[in-house]
Amino acid sequence: MTGPEFFLKEQRVENQSFDLVVIGGGPGGYVAAIRGAQLGLNTALVEREHLGGICLNWGCIPTKALLRSAEVCRNMKNAKRYGLKAANVEIDLDEVVKRSRRISSRLQKGVGFLLKKNNITVIEGNGKIEGPGLLSVEKDGERTEVTARHIVLATGARPMQLKGLEADGKLVWTYKQAMTPESTPKSLLVVGAGAIGLEFASFYNELGTKVTVVEAMPRALPAGDEEISTMLAKELKRKGITIRTGTLLKAMEKQEDSVTVTIESDGESEEMTVDRVLLAMGVVGNTEGLGLENTGVRVEKGAIQVNEWLQTDEPGIYAIGDVTGAPCLAHKASHEGVICVEKIAGNEQVHPLKRDRIPYCTYTHPQVANVGLTEAQARESGGNIKIGKFPFTANGKAIALGETEGMVKTIFDADTGKLLGAHMIGSEVTEMIQGYGIALNLESTEEELMQTIFAHPTLSEMMHESVLAAFDKALHI
Repeated sequence: MTGPEFFLKEQRVENQSFDLVVIGGGPGGYVAAIRGAQLGLNTALVEREHLGGICLNWGCIPTKALLRSAEVCRNMKNAKRYGLKAANVEIDLDEVVKRSRRISSRLQKGVGFLLKKNNITVIEGNGKIEGPGLLSVEKDGERTEVTARHIVLATGARPMQLKGLEADGKLVWTYKQAMTPESTPKSLLVVGAGAIGLEFASFYNELGTKVTVVEAMPRALPAGDEEISTMLAKELKRKGITIRTGTLLKAMEKQEDSVTVTIESDGESEEMTVDRVLLAMGVVGNTEGLGLENTGVRVEKGAIQVNEWLQTDEPGIYAIGDVTGAPCLAHKASHEGVICVEKIAGNEQVHPLKRDRIPYCTYTHPQVANVGLTEAQARESGGNIKIGKFPFTANGKAIALGETEGMVKTIFDADTGKLLGAHMIGSEVTEMIQGYGIALNLESTEEELMQTIFAHPTLSEMMHESVLAAFDKALHI
């Protein structure tokens, strides 16, 4: 036996006293444990189910594997556009799902290897705080006690449920069932037009499912830049996805193999029947069963409250990632894990998380990515701003790829030239956004970005042109 299953099932806790114990083996937890070990802390990781957490097993990675299959399917169906022929393209759903699960399994094994490489003790079970510096770990009725000078809670989050409208795993899904369907539903109602909901809407639309998305807020991707969100909604509708904003799910009546839902918009109710319903309204932190009642840790609205160094109100107890609230992003959790243990280890060079520099990515087709302030937020700040835009239709690489839907948008302080935010929609923008993330972190100005040489032909040239456009210097529009 190899991989994390070996480490979880066979490892014995010889030293039950540690400098650092991390509860939760997701992208925040295992990164915190690795960094702690690198800094010389005797470290243990407690995990009750799967190394890698939701992200690796049921979120970020397997969904991208599914979306990649959908992308290949789309390209094969459009082969004629590229001078190719591909007849009778069929979808083998079982193999699509198996590929996704194999990728998760492979990466889970990789996490196990990294933990072993860094001499981290992995303990399988449910971790619970019993008192200052004392934890119990229970698995199959067996209880182990562990002491630690520092405890990091990285227990993640679970899908939010609506009272009376809960998922049942058969007709009403969460992301877990949506990733492992036994068959392709003919119709699907997605509740929530955030990143998770729209990614699944894109996936099932490519499989031929009739998809309807309902969102309580006035627009899809409500937290993003309004112009970009509007463009995305337009593109998804053009691909056949129905998006209804300002709409609430009010009731569900389950039949043998379908669900009749009641939705409400502008005070008017409407019924519709679909094969399946996917609940994608967000997540709530896993704070239960941790023994927080034995501590001074505060929980508000399902999230553990922490300061800028991820410290709770209880000395020696910290929390990172989704359990501390929005934004619930794997890269934010990992970054917090490093900040937290660097501070624990006494690194005087560590800096608090700068939330306005967290990138956001949505893997629909077209993709959406952003970092920094939206146009509305920049205007609300009261300063003078300049905005640059450059369309995919004017980029040679995008035309060659046959991916001309999209735009790059940059926002600057008009007086200082400081980059305030960047918003992108189009092919592979989730790979491009980090360029602006680096620029924000370095507090770059428009002059520095203008003087940067971008390779040709690339999609990233649009990043340069958007900066030029903000200052009326664009060359190709």
